[in-house]
Amino acid sequence: RRQSHLGAYDMSTVFFFLIQLTILAYAFVGGVFLAFSDFVMRSLASTGGHGGVEAMQVINREVFRWVFMLLFLGMAPVSLAIAAYGIFGLSGPAGTLIMFAGLVYLIGCFGVTVFCNVPMNEALAGMDVFNEATRDYWLKTYVPRWTFWNSVRTIACAVAAASLLFGLLWLIQDQIRTA
Repeated sequence: RRQSHLGAYDMSTVFFFLIQLTILAYAFVGGVFLAFSDFVMRSLASTGGHGGVEAMQVINREVFRWVFMLLFLGMAPVSLAIAAYGIFGLSGPAGTLIMFAGLVYLIGCFGVTVFCNVPMNEALAGMDVFNEATRDYWLKTYVPRWTFWNSVRTIACAVAAASLLFGLLWLIQDQIRTA
């Protein structure tokens, strides 16, 4: 392994910066999810149904813009690499925290999105905005379930960012102590 500018540091400079950027990306993605869980879904639900359904259908189409999707999708392979680095490239609490961060994002954010939120979004996309059954589905099923799983994603992003930050700090402190 290459030594970085931090002395006897065994983490490559590239990976050191990748971890820092990943902490920010986790926080940005989690912030988007937090806004939805905190006030966006409640606001959309308060429209009485039709307006909320239509707005959410538009949001679900517009979410594919490049900035959010680059962060959200890009963090999946990065998280896998970080988890692998924590398992195979590090030891002790720092390695455990870094591995944990990558897995929490993969399972709690990416996995929940793929298996919980996206199927609900796809079901809603095919519904008629003005149909009374759509309104009932929206208010009784979609809003509470989608918001629950979105809150899981929010917490997963926060836990992943914090775990990665603490793992990085632990790693740096260990390297300073042994230098």
